[in-house]
Amino acid sequence: MVLHTSPFSSAFLGVLDSLSWGLIFPCYWFLDRFLASFVSTTYEKRLHSEDPCYFRALCILISTPLYLALIVTSLPFALLGFLLWAPLQAIRKPYIYSQRQRQDKSLVEQGAAGTPINGWKPSGKSFCFCSANVCLLPDSLARFNNLSDTQGRAREVGKRIRSGANRPQIKIYIDSPTNTSISAASFSSLGSPQAAGEVPNRNVPAAGVRRAAAADSKTESNGEAEKESGEGTQGVEGEGGRPDGTPAAPANTGTSDAPAEVEGQTANAKAKEADSGSLNSRTASRESLVKFQVADGNPGTKLLYRTSVVKKASARKRQQGDDSFDHEISSFFPANLDFLCLQEVFDKRAAEKLKKQLHRYFQHVLYDVGTYAWRGCTRFKFLNSGLLLASRYPVLDATYHCFPNGRGEDALAAKGVLLVKVQVGSTPQDQRLVGYLTCTHMHSLEGDAAIRCKQLDLVLEWISEFRKSTSCPSGANSPEDLVAFDVICGDLNFDNCSSEDKQEQQHALFSHYKDPCRLGPGEEKPWVVGTLLDPAGLYDEEVSSPDNLQKTMENEEGRKEYLIYPSSRTQCSSQKCQKVPLKGNGRRIDYILYTDVGLQPDWKVEVEEYSVITQLAGLTDHLPVSLRLMVATGEEEP
Repeated sequence: MVLHTSPFSSAFLGVLDSLSWGLIFPCYWFLDRFLASFVSTTYEKRLHSEDPCYFRALCILISTPLYLALIVTSLPFALLGFLLWAPLQAIRKPYIYSQRQRQDKSLVEQGAAGTPINGWKPSGKSFCFCSANVCLLPDSLARFNNLSDTQGRAREVGKRIRSGANRPQIKIYIDSPTNTSISAASFSSLGSPQAAGEVPNRNVPAAGVRRAAAADSKTESNGEAEKESGEGTQGVEGEGGRPDGTPAAPANTGTSDAPAEVEGQTANAKAKEADSGSLNSRTASRESLVKFQVADGNPGTKLLYRTSVVKKASARKRQQGDDSFDHEISSFFPANLDFLCLQEVFDKRAAEKLKKQLHRYFQHVLYDVGTYAWRGCTRFKFLNSGLLLASRYPVLDATYHCFPNGRGEDALAAKGVLLVKVQVGSTPQDQRLVGYLTCTHMHSLEGDAAIRCKQLDLVLEWISEFRKSTSCPSGANSPEDLVAFDVICGDLNFDNCSSEDKQEQQHALFSHYKDPCRLGPGEEKPWVVGTLLDPAGLYDEEVSSPDNLQKTMENEEGRKEYLIYPSSRTQCSSQKCQKVPLKGNGRRIDYILYTDVGLQPDWKVEVEEYSVITQLAGLTDHLPVSLRLMVATGEEEP
């Protein structure tokens, strides 16, 4: 299958599409700003709380006629552009594949195919997946979720994702009889965006990151160094590094020519704490500072890392019959993240900005996924699917399907399924090792269980068809691919604790794929935390920074205040029904599912770690989730 690197098959059609959108955009932008002027976020209200009462009314009174005049003036051009744009969508490709061209000596030596199987440890190889709903809608629509500045948020989301994934992967376990929190304090040595020559986004509320969550179980790096804004970063390889030369991310040490301060704090360092994207938190306790000596070619070089400190609970879990894998609330994205699936990347300009940031870490990105106008759908689509997938491994095949049964405002977007096949290695006999990823965003309206169940049926059907059609490489004598994993990521818009979602909870999807967070239909594991935040409280101090949001989510009272909970109706003496919160830890509607069906007979897939991530605090109303899987090949140690 040929990957689509441009939305049209010819450059001429691309020029026509750009011309048509250039005619439409002014009217679209004026209309978006006009509608946005009537909806303020709570952050903006607090910012202007001391303004006179008449000030906002005066601003609207002045801006409304101006916007209306500009809309009317640009409308004829927009109509002309629409007449040219709509027919072009019938031949538009359903996604754009972007590959970052980089010179990596280790990859050149191995070839572009991937990682040889003899590079895997006999105990297996781990892969890390992450799913997040980032709510990058047009600004006027995002404000209904209490979010604004879509373009600025897109850049900041990309920066935070790559900064979290770029950090060294180090974990230290300690036994602590007094610490019973879901995740204990930990710290990172990454430099702040300012230290790397980046200017923080002034439109996003600033908040300092004072504590990081537990990092992962090993340090991985491919030794690649990237330079950003004129200042280089240095790759670091630690214990448990990848032996196979996979395209791992560089480890940003955040070092400079000046010696690092351990206990003292300069005024500039304190100021950096106010930046919400900064990972150079200076409030670590002295007990959590651990020195590592790294050989980087310069004798005597010492790099200081604030490493993870986590409760060692694996033995207790086995004794108590709990899960055999780690689960935590983390204020950082997992180190050495391999695959990222995003939802609600609807705005095209925001998608470009986000892709640019993600390409500093991920080599392969599929974006602008979906269809527009009437192509492949029964209803006119104003927005694409909003799906985006980023990978550190080469993409072999990809396809997209649009759900045909959307209703209401959901039908205005081309929600559907993005199916991707990636190559994660190859055997000495040139047999490819592949993985399958499914990224989806399902129907969101309440009370439409039948629609979501039909969409789940289609997901299973399309995955089966995609795997059958791509099971063998092109070529008559090519051997069948070896499948390492099959994972589904996305916002399914139903939870496993609401009585209204019983139909979806019992769907056959969960007999084919495993959910590491659930015990059964309608029953979550006790440590599970919801992923849907209450938009009204997004800018409260308790949840406005990754560190504060982590602390709040670790506290039961905090979860009750800032998470969306399912509700049930109970009988009342006044003949009115009152909604009462159910027990649990909030609605979990963001999923990462996996299966061991259809893999190699001797291979096993086990969960190493599950995390709920708070690093996007203030940027979205969802909590991202990540899953680290260990794929064991069944070979014995030599």
